[in-house]
Amino acid sequence: MEKVLVTGASGFIGAHCIIKLLDKGYHVRGTVRNMERVTQLKEMFAQHTDKVENLSFVPLDLMSDTGWKAAASGCTYIMHVASPVPTTLPKDENEIILPAREGTLRALRAGTDAGVKRVVLTSSIAAVCYGHSDHSKTFTEADWSVIDSGDVMAYPKSKTIAEQAAWQLMEETGTDMELVTINPCLVFGPALEKDIGSSLEVVKKMLKGEMPGAPKIGWPIVDVRDVAEMHLLAMTNPEAKGQRFICANDTMWMMDIAKVLQQHFPQYRRKLPKRTLPNWLIKATALFDAQIRSVLTELDKPQHVSSQKARDVLGWTPRSNEEAIVSAAKSMIEYKVV
Repeated sequence: MEKVLVTGASGFIGAHCIIKLLDKGYHVRGTVRNMERVTQLKEMFAQHTDKVENLSFVPLDLMSDTGWKAAASGCTYIMHVASPVPTTLPKDENEIILPAREGTLRALRAGTDAGVKRVVLTSSIAAVCYGHSDHSKTFTEADWSVIDSGDVMAYPKSKTIAEQAAWQLMEETGTDMELVTINPCLVFGPALEKDIGSSLEVVKKMLKGEMPGAPKIGWPIVDVRDVAEMHLLAMTNPEAKGQRFICANDTMWMMDIAKVLQQHFPQYRRKLPKRTLPNWLIKATALFDAQIRSVLTELDKPQHVSSQKARDVLGWTPRSNEEAIVSAAKSMIEYKVV
């Protein structure tokens, strides 16, 4: 039974990757920052897979060398998913950039030392399509975010710097270990517990009536189950070696997300956004709301990316945006988040 180290085991993407791996017959060693969460996590995973006996946990910190060598020992693969995802702008961007970069380098070095065959790194389209002047372009894996453009926030910087550092380290060390990076977009899909993290914040805010109108922001969407599937395909497909893969479906405006929720959850219709708000109002609101401030640079700049490479090379076929949105909402209703 091959063993896979998955960092960020309690996170939205990491947890779904673990379920996918367990169901496929792998033994999984998941990393957490606080081992006090392990009992709760095992109970959560047991609700979604019958292979939880093949799951173990180890404590790791992205900013500490302690434990990485032991964590990677005996593993055939590493999925490095852990990285800070803020919901508001940090006071110091290095609070996000340093853990993203240093954690990535620690995972790669640990993998090299342990003789790991391949590392699958969870990057983001934030490392692909930010800081460019042409917003009509469809971005591909050949593109990189321009982080010195002046309007790129801390999170896109962190993902770009971390992924570029990973590719640079692989080139400098000449290791036999292989690297593949996955670049997801806005991730929806079913939550696995009441602690939903940051990915589902948009749907949660809409359902709770905390977003009376929708900003004019357009993001590509993907279902978390399809993100996990791409990680597994990237881990096992020989042709994936040394490649980046965009993990995204079609782009939707935030108001279109609200319309999907209105259609499927009429009981929440009074709470859901009814119209797109003008940019001047969003900018005014941002003076008092740190979460809105963090997305100001994305107003009227819809992101368009192509996942054709993943479809061609990996045979990846994503669910519809509608299914990703609806399953996210259903799970949050089930867990009484909303």
